[in-house]
Amino acid sequence: MSGIHHVELWVPDLDRAEASWGWLLGALGWQPYQRWDAGRSWRLDGAYIVMERSPALSAPEHDRLRPGLNHLALHAGPRDRVDALAVEAPGHGWSPLFADRYPYAGGSDHYAAYLVDRDGFEAELVAEG
Repeated sequence: MSGIHHVELWVPDLDRAEASWGWLLGALGWQPYQRWDAGRSWRLDGAYIVMERSPALSAPEHDRLRPGLNHLALHAGPRDRVDALAVEAPGHGWSPLFADRYPYAGGSDHYAAYLVDRDGFEAELVAEG
């Protein structure tokens, strides 16, 4: 077997993460999976993504430009769906990245929206085809 089993992001504010990531993942077809005092998860096709406010956090914030996770790239469906999500995202705590190069910030053959949430986590919404 291969593929990702799960990805876990430690977040500084669980409510903010649930608001932004919960909306985004739900819009992409991920379903709520687990819920506990310090975390939430969403599942799709056997993999799941966890947002957790761990008591073991050693720094107050995430910096995508430091070693570690830079971003999560997610399949987002056809181009018109990527466009719609990019328009809706600011209402759910996301800001566009590389807006001056949208939708080809990743190159002329790569149609995607790049978003960053209020805690500095980046999501790349990749169009099919």
